Amino acid sequence: MRRSRTDEFLEFAAGRSGHLFRSACLLTSGDTHLAEDLVQETLGRMYALWGRTGLIGRAARIDNPAAYAQTVLVRAFLSHRRRRSAGERPLGELPDSAHARTAGDDPALRVALLDALAELPPKDRAVIVLRYWEDRSIEETAQAMQVSSAAVRTRSVRALARLRERLGGGIAEYAAR
Repeated sequence: MRRSRTDEFLEFAAGRSGHLFRSACLLTSGDTHLAEDLVQETLGRMYALWGRTGLIGRAARIDNPAAYAQTVLVRAFLSHRRRRSAGERPLGELPDSAHARTAGDDPALRVALLDALAELPPKDRAVIVLRYWEDRSIEETAQAMQVSSAAVRTRSVRALARLRERLGGGIAEYAAR
């Protein structure tokens, strides 16, 4: 029985790690190394829970492991941002195609959006990623971030205003793509 749970978790991890990594890249504004660390931390926490017959805490079951993993990822990101060392960034030469591997059809758009996201505070960035990348409701976002629905609405409005300000008049150009 223990082997089958491990197999189930490995299947889950293989299926979700790409999605978690993309979300982590957005949360970290393109810092792929930190994104990988966050995904590993998320999968590690999920594995620890997986072995407990699917229980979280005392009585609740993991009804939607994918959504729960996303919540764990956001909480790991916010925890990381609170650490003193989180502001330290190594300097040096960037790889030639750091964004090109995941840039999709338009690398310039990806870079512009990642730069704009990088200027948002971590909690605002988390709200934008959960609401608009993950397409979660206000209530689901509030639950994932452990804040009120009103706080999510307020952060959404402020974060979107900052993104519009940062992207300037060209936001319609980005939206049209």
